[in-house]
Amino acid sequence: MKLIQPIDIHQNADVYFIVDIREPYEYEEANIGSLHIPMAEVAERANELKTTKTIAVLCRSGKRAEAVANLLTCDLGFENVCIVEGGILAWKEQVDPNLPL
Repeated sequence: MKLIQPIDIHQNADVYFIVDIREPYEYEEANIGSLHIPMAEVAERANELKTTKTIAVLCRSGKRAEAVANLLTCDLGFENVCIVEGGILAWKEQVDPNLPL
C-alpha cells in the first residue's frame, strides 16, 4: 500500500480526497476539514468516497488507516488509495503546528 506524507497531500490538495477514519471524539478534537467516516462505518458508507481522486486515508498515527486502505482496495475494489503516513500527528508536525491534539 502506498504511503504519502501529509506535506505532499497539502501541496497537491487537488489530487487527493482525504477521509478521516478516527472516532467522532477524535475528529471533534482536531480535524483538517476532510470527510469524516469512522472506521467501523467505512464499508457501509463507501459510496461517499470520490473515486476521481486518490483516496488518502487518515487516522491518528497510520495504523488504522492501513487496515481501512486494505479494505477499500482488496474488498471494495477501489484502485487509487493511499495511507497518510503518521496520520493526524504527522499532519500537525508537517503542515499545521497549531492543530490542537
